[in-house]
Amino acid sequence: MALRGVWQLNKLMVSYCDWGGSSRGIRAFMESHLPAFREINPQLEVVTELNRGQHPYLKGLYKNKNERVVCVKSLSSEEILLCSTQLRNSLGRKVHPSVQGTWTTELKLEG
Repeated sequence: MALRGVWQLNKLMVSYCDWGGSSRGIRAFMESHLPAFREINPQLEVVTELNRGQHPYLKGLYKNKNERVVCVKSLSSEEILLCSTQLRNSLGRKVHPSVQGTWTTELKLEG
């Protein structure tokens, strides 16, 4: 998200394993969605990092020196694209717990 017209996410680190089953989705994301994501977001530095034997994750480094890490173990490439877009759109501020719970735009009605 832009704060006063300036994008807050500086760097997106994509960490994956080249043979692990939990990294299958992130490898597909890197082949299909990551080139277009880089093209759409020229203000963002995207770095891929090979970590053998570790579960995949996305790490966002923000202008205010905060970072957010999202585990993307066994997620599909579309779900990982959604996670990377959410990292790009967030301000990087610390989330304080609320008595009412975390606010979300999704309405889930059970019945």
